[in-house]
Amino acid sequence: MYVAKTDKTTWLNSDTTYKTVKQQSEGLYKEKGSKFIAYAVSCYSEEEAKRYLEQWRKEHYQSRHLCWAYRFGLDKKQFRANDDGEPSNSAGAPILGQIQSFDLTNVLIGVVRYFGGVKLGVGGLIHAYREAAQDALQQAEIIEIEVFHHIRVNFLYAAMPEVMNWLKRMNFVYSNQQFGLDCTLDIQLPLDRKDDLKAELEDLGIVKLEILGDY
Repeated sequence: MYVAKTDKTTWLNSDTTYKTVKQQSEGLYKEKGSKFIAYAVSCYSEEEAKRYLEQWRKEHYQSRHLCWAYRFGLDKKQFRANDDGEPSNSAGAPILGQIQSFDLTNVLIGVVRYFGGVKLGVGGLIHAYREAAQDALQQAEIIEIEVFHHIRVNFLYAAMPEVMNWLKRMNFVYSNQQFGLDCTLDIQLPLDRKDDLKAELEDLGIVKLEILGDY
């Protein structure tokens, strides 16, 4: 099931949609006494990923490992995987592989391992981390998000009627309204019309535009 939604991060890219998870989901895999608990969450930066990982470490402070992978951006070129002490490429890589398999971006998956006393070997670990990550994504609601061009409009209070009439006529979504002697609000424009619509706003002669980015 895909649900349209917008979220805040910035790229310069020709793509107009991307897929991610709507909210945090959980997966589980058990093998020879070891338990692998996976979390998949929408995430947009390395800093945000660090906060999630810190939270999961605190919740599972008795666990042996917390392995993870993320992928960011419309072009899907920003990614990283971490084995957290497991044999090289036995944990982070198979987790990242599931993100790629589901064609997702702006997503972080962490897999917590509780050691059951029996070594699984590299092949067993690859299988376990892959299955746990896959289960988390199968439990998730995957959404397709449309990307808009976001701008901030600055204008004097006296110009508000003209600006608001233009927004009403265009039926655009706007947010972050700040009304005073100097007013601002944020508008999202369809990517395929952004240049024309920005020109229309500038033609009003009463506004200044600040580009926030495409997200």
